[in-house]
Amino acid sequence: MNRDKVIRATAREGRVRLFACLTTNLVAELQRRHDTWPVATAALGRTASIAAMMAKMLKNEESITIKVDGDGPLGQIWVDAKPDGQVRGYVDEPHVDLPLNDKGKLDVGGAVGSGQLYVIRDTGLRDYYTSSSDIQSGEIGDDFTYYFVVSEQTPSAVGAGVLVGTDYSPIVAGGFIMQLMPGHTDADIDYLEERLQEIPSITNFLRDNPSAEALVLTLAPDAQILSMDDVEFRCRCSYDRLSRVLVSIGRDELVSLRDEQGKAELICHFCGNVYEFSRQDLDDMIAGIDAGEQV
Repeated sequence: MNRDKVIRATAREGRVRLFACLTTNLVAELQRRHDTWPVATAALGRTASIAAMMAKMLKNEESITIKVDGDGPLGQIWVDAKPDGQVRGYVDEPHVDLPLNDKGKLDVGGAVGSGQLYVIRDTGLRDYYTSSSDIQSGEIGDDFTYYFVVSEQTPSAVGAGVLVGTDYSPIVAGGFIMQLMPGHTDADIDYLEERLQEIPSITNFLRDNPSAEALVLTLAPDAQILSMDDVEFRCRCSYDRLSRVLVSIGRDELVSLRDEQGKAELICHFCGNVYEFSRQDLDDMIAGIDAGEQV
């Protein structure tokens, strides 16, 4: 299977900016870890693909968190991504089953519902910037197209797709972002609209051409590729991080856990890893709080 990639490029002498990605392995890992059913795989995979590309708009020390907060049966979708290609994510309800929509496709819009799309940028200096927009269709790509226009004032076209097999695993996944930059002309707008006609279906294209580079060069034959980087699932959870979470609930709660259960168990939402803390671990945390120590 081809390696997952994210490409950053420009066209039209820098007046058009492009991002494209192949994320089949990433989405397969998300599906495996969270046991998502097809419509959840599509929704989470589309969001993860877009997050992987948006992370390439950041500086190296920054990161981005996307929350799709719809009122549909999927609940919330959360995805974190970093410029170095690390992506992780989850959906509240992975086991959602809906009839196909009127186009015979997975009903991602119905599964997401109406609500808000949030983009949270972490500067790496304990500063967080949040922007948001209304969910337009729940199909994810349309929603980000709208987000870029209203929240970042950047005319954009966003496409993302996941083709799911009968065994629930993704056959192919990926997407693109095309943006008009300041100083663009009417001819650039026409160019963007014409080039988008070359890819009426992102999943059909990637099934036949499983390559982020092929996607970029089809969208913009004159593209200048600026970077081509790996992207992969990677979670940042650890025993120490989860220990701090436990300590943060306070001494009384820790004592209750110790006395009532004799241990504690925490599960990372993003990766599903289970962290177990023994009675002795809890005793040590309580003693640390009593001594005024920082864990």
